[in-house]
Amino acid sequence: MVGFVSNWESMSLDMDVCQDRSDAGEEVMAPGHGELRRAKLFVDGAWVEGESTYPVFDKFTAALIGYADAASKDQVSLAVRSATDSFERNKLSAYTRYKILMRVSDLIESRRNELVETIIAEAGFPWLDASREVTRAAETFLIAAEESKRLTGEGIPIEAAPGNEDRMAFTIRVPRGVVCGITSFNSPLNMVAHKVAPALAAGNTVVIKPARVTPFSAAILFEILLKAGMPAGHVQLLQGGGAEVGRELTANQDIAFYTFTGSTQVGKGLREAIGLRPCALELGSIAATVIFDDADLERAAPRVAHAGFRRAGQACTSTQRLFLHEAVLESFTALLMAAIDALPVGDPHNPTTIVGPMISEGEAQRAEEWIDRAVAQGARILRGGQRVGGLLQPTVLTDVRPDMQVISEEIFAPVLSIIPFGSLDAMIDQVNSTEFGLAAGVFTQDVIKAMHCARRLRVGIVHINEASSSRVDLMPFSGVKQSGLGREGPKYAMQELTEERLVTMSLS
Repeated sequence: MVGFVSNWESMSLDMDVCQDRSDAGEEVMAPGHGELRRAKLFVDGAWVEGESTYPVFDKFTAALIGYADAASKDQVSLAVRSATDSFERNKLSAYTRYKILMRVSDLIESRRNELVETIIAEAGFPWLDASREVTRAAETFLIAAEESKRLTGEGIPIEAAPGNEDRMAFTIRVPRGVVCGITSFNSPLNMVAHKVAPALAAGNTVVIKPARVTPFSAAILFEILLKAGMPAGHVQLLQGGGAEVGRELTANQDIAFYTFTGSTQVGKGLREAIGLRPCALELGSIAATVIFDDADLERAAPRVAHAGFRRAGQACTSTQRLFLHEAVLESFTALLMAAIDALPVGDPHNPTTIVGPMISEGEAQRAEEWIDRAVAQGARILRGGQRVGGLLQPTVLTDVRPDMQVISEEIFAPVLSIIPFGSLDAMIDQVNSTEFGLAAGVFTQDVIKAMHCARRLRVGIVHINEASSSRVDLMPFSGVKQSGLGREGPKYAMQELTEERLVTMSLS
């Protein structure tokens, strides 16, 4: 297919690239074992090479799987200029946007196998998570397509004010212009979908910079967008590092809105760089799940295990702190250990694997160091703690203290810490004690306890009888405190991605 060839330029392996990977110590694929992919840039209506390329490795085998092109300063400027021109000159009706985005959803499904294999290799997702990533991305575009026909303002009863009896008022939603989306590695397809789909559905144009280490699934998505009929100028894809490409994007004054997912530190830097321009920031978290003494323990245990360790714990909603009521501490811990033991760990290319590698050996080593430091400070390991390369075994700690790094900072790894509690008030104080506030899960059969948690936990999302990581793509998704600002979820993101304009009309 033409778009695929022009974008992922296939290259035979040669001796220059078949060398040891510096951070893995393992040989990459030998010449003749396959072909490498190449993720180019899509700028100003064409697939183009960057000013340089950088290698991308399989996150489990450390094999070289291809190269991505890094955008230059001039290419960033050209991409924004092209998106600006397309926004001004090529307005799409709501129905046209709906039809294109529906086709995108269908085309994602048609390339499911290719996308799944790509996500497994570039992100280290096991097959099940990679497959769910594709399903969710298709759903995200479908929801955005539907919402493109529902974007509306509201009537304002201005005539109810004295002296305004002969006036009418209403609001309309107006697209902002060029939207810049910057994404993280831990959801390489659906996270890009959550930036692209609502922005286009609302009538904007987009410039996207995916994570440096996961460029390929985003490149396929852009091929799909073009095949579905999206005007070429409406979508611009820039690969490269955040320090270089991201800096140029935040400095460009023609960008009207920024939507970013990543660390709180980087999000704060972005916020400072863009000044008064609006943005949506999905940032860090130290998510908690709470098990009360009246909870359905058999139901909760496998959900907590998956919430702590799916995607190797590399999700902002992954359960990092597990609060167990003292009355069920031993019984639930035993059920949790059994649930963890039932999670196959290893090669994500194996369809039975549930927990695969972290995004890099360096990140796995960092998490291992945090575990070792906690143990030196008095924590105990109930499960896991071992690391081989980028694969860190699902780890459960107990006897942790609030000052330990494993629960006072976001670990972003398959590490869960058990914290006993006796009273509801004490637990709520502990959950709220961090600077973050994204999501929490609460297991209880008592509606009064559930409502206390819903009202008093300082988080953006409270899941009753689900773990912290429960997410449906159509729901509003946002945090409080240092976990960010703005909302995701197509319907809700589209409110952020448009300006509300008041219109009044005098009838006499």
